[in-house]
Amino acid sequence: MTNDRPIGVFDSGIGGTSIWKAIHDLLPNEQTIYLADSKNAPYGQKSKAEIIALSMKNTDLLIEMGCKLIVVACNTATTNAIQELRAKYSIPFIGIEPAIKPAATHSKTQTIGILATKGTLNSELFNKTTEKYQDIKIIEQIGYGLVQLIEDGQINSPEMTELLNSYLTPMIEANIDYLVLGCSHYPYLIPQIKKILPEHIHIIDSGEAVAKQTQNILRDKVGFSTAKSTAPIFYTNTNPKVLTEILENKYQVEEKDF
Repeated sequence: MTNDRPIGVFDSGIGGTSIWKAIHDLLPNEQTIYLADSKNAPYGQKSKAEIIALSMKNTDLLIEMGCKLIVVACNTATTNAIQELRAKYSIPFIGIEPAIKPAATHSKTQTIGILATKGTLNSELFNKTTEKYQDIKIIEQIGYGLVQLIEDGQINSPEMTELLNSYLTPMIEANIDYLVLGCSHYPYLIPQIKKILPEHIHIIDSGEAVAKQTQNILRDKVGFSTAKSTAPIFYTNTNPKVLTEILENKYQVEEKDF
């Protein structure tokens, strides 16, 4: 089964590029279109109704562009809107959720930490997931301010270091041995986080799992592209500078009103 139409990816900004990179590395022949809705970042502080409306807006645009499946590369949008998206649209959706399962399964201290947005931690889907692991102590921390600093290009700023220290120190003191990154922006903070965490604490994000699930859906339902090489397309509704830099100036980013 072949299908040369593009894969659509959207996020509340630049963070979902961490998911996009994992997909692109695993499926380099697939055409991808990425929407960075940075104008409305962060989604994590918005109401469920607002998150659903923004997710539908992004979906409508990607469908107009001919996408064959859509990756919701945002934990907040997945946990708050993916059920509504799947109910409204016939196109396949792949979501991204905090990787609680591998952390809970492998933890030796029976204590794990999760750093995520308010929208993710307060969502019904996240609470249903954590209910499965009653014997594991889960230290939850809302990452107030982190997404905005990343969107502003302040990954290595003193403000970022101060925030991460304040969020991670209580987790270290609680004896976590796994830290789950529950926002697609946060993998860009891993070098900073590693400076704070002891070496024995493992960091988990969802990029590889989402890429493998994308591959599975292409194989089973949608079809792979036969193209030999396709340049990815990136759109943002704010200044392209930070998105261009996070992509290491390798790809052209177009500013678009959406």
